[in-house]
Amino acid sequence: MNDQIALVFTTFLYIILFSIIARSLISWFPIDPRSRIVQLLTQFTDPLLVPVRRILPRTGMIDLSGFVVIILLYVMIAVVNQAAAN
Repeated sequence: MNDQIALVFTTFLYIILFSIIARSLISWFPIDPRSRIVQLLTQFTDPLLVPVRRILPRTGMIDLSGFVVIILLYVMIAVVNQAAAN
């Protein structure tokens, strides 16, 4: 795999990863959901989180979809890095 392509792809995956982490952290604080940054994070991360939410069973008040997506993103990053190394 071309090193530049791998770098661009892993950078994009890290942006998604940090966006999901930021959204999870913001959910712990009383921030207005109509805030522009909250809306931007929601629009950016929902396409990944919503399908996982449909698959996972409800666990009370805890939303594990972010955790599952983060693990999947780390796996994808590892696969891309491994492919770029070969």
